[in-house]
Amino acid sequence: MTGDDLRRIALSLPEAYEDLHRRRPAFRVNQKIFAMLGVTGDRSLFTSLGWDNVAVVKLDREDQLNMAAGHPGAIQPTETYGHHGWTYLRLETIDEATLRTVLRLAWTHVAPKRLSKA
Repeated sequence: MTGDDLRRIALSLPEAYEDLHRRRPAFRVNQKIFAMLGVTGDRSLFTSLGWDNVAVVKLDREDQLNMAAGHPGAIQPTETYGHHGWTYLRLETIDEATLRTVLRLAWTHVAPKRLSKA
């Protein structure tokens, strides 16, 4: 998968929109970030990974741990804010079904109840 694939899937979720956060493309619902793309060549956010084509999503802690266990090397909690649900995605190692699932989980985690129940 690529950043363009993430963008397409994220923006297909109800009331999702794109803006910038710290000069990076961020995807929000109800003003809350559920996903963010890394910027190619900018390793300031992803320094220890050595990965290109990286995104970060906000997951419920249980979902985060389950997804990381099911996709080692592709999905892992962030070093600094992992305990808050922030999770790295190595996009090139994830198939579309997995990316859709992860983005839906992230969107559901921050979306208003009226949307997530629909």
